[in-house]
Amino acid sequence: MEMERNYSDAELIESIISGNNLDSAIRFLYKMHYKKIQINILQNSGNQEDAQDIFQEVIVTFIELVQQKKFRGDSTISTFLFALNRNIWLNELKKRGRSRLRDEKFEKQKSTVDEEVLDDLENALVAADAGVDTTVKIIKRIEDRVARDKYINTSELNIILKEEIQQILVNAPGDSSYESYELPSHHKPHVILVVGVNGVGKTTTIGKLANNFQLAGKSVLLGAADTFRAAAVDQLTIWSERAKVPIIKHGMNADPSAVAFDTVQSGIARNVDVILIDTAGRLHNKAHLMEELSKIKRTIKKLLPDAPHEVMLVLDGSTGQNALEQAKQFTAVTEVTAIAITKLDGTAKGGVVLAIADQFKIPVKFIGVGEKVTDLLVFNKKEFVESLFGE
Repeated sequence: MEMERNYSDAELIESIISGNNLDSAIRFLYKMHYKKIQINILQNSGNQEDAQDIFQEVIVTFIELVQQKKFRGDSTISTFLFALNRNIWLNELKKRGRSRLRDEKFEKQKSTVDEEVLDDLENALVAADAGVDTTVKIIKRIEDRVARDKYINTSELNIILKEEIQQILVNAPGDSSYESYELPSHHKPHVILVVGVNGVGKTTTIGKLANNFQLAGKSVLLGAADTFRAAAVDQLTIWSERAKVPIIKHGMNADPSAVAFDTVQSGIARNVDVILIDTAGRLHNKAHLMEELSKIKRTIKKLLPDAPHEVMLVLDGSTGQNALEQAKQFTAVTEVTAIAITKLDGTAKGGVVLAIADQFKIPVKFIGVGEKVTDLLVFNKKEFVESLFGE
């Protein structure tokens, strides 16, 4: 009987490519990763059978990608498998026609929308991370419509719900300045200061923005001002190489404002279109964070008095109410003019976008819907509402 063994990522890849001990490698993948993916499926309206089927598809897909040498080790195997799971599970949900906000309880045909139906709807909205305040607002509007239009029944409820969600997004600030990745024409370079806590996808979002701006014909310069975390500088450097854009960086623990100054100075000299500056996101010390961001802004203004032109907060859409709390804390210490919400690709329930747009009155400008470099999209309110209802 073959003994169980542990594999490093490199050994696992080598085993899959060579075919040596492949069965052992697959058993190791099951042992190390099945439980996490099973939990994720169960948390997102699946069952044990779903988890088993999806995991098998994840493993088969992963092995095919490795053997085709399409997995290059840009991320860990664990991260890559989880991304595959999200995409495969999302496609499965779409095939089944499930909606992120649709609940079987209030799809039952009843002659009127009564208190029980509204309670079910309220629970569905809260479960979708729409937030208590935003949910209460939606329910109140629906109650008013029910009181006014006595004929409303549950068959019309999804239509009404969609209209009310659209109204909330319409009332929230909108911005089409980045449509097709266009930039304002009255200044150059356009300086975007990017903020957010570690782990939300901030550096990855900057990399994707750089790539997409470049594809739109814009010249880009990156600034690695998150100098307190070596991995952040390394990760942004990798993105700069992948997107083929230059980067300004100093050593570990360098003054972030000095990096920002050199980046803007270099951007002016190179006559670039857009500058993206990464910053540290250490919310455990809000006073220091506020001081650091203020210093960066003051330093930039010495070169460009009206910069930064955008302060973009990156939030992880899969963390639900934690994203709301992060938005509260960041908006308390610095002016935020735009929001990018990442990881809206199957595990996220989507309602957090609605809550943020409603509560903070800050335009959501970009959403991340997958792992690919092209999966950062300019936020479109109408398309987003349609996606919530699985249409």
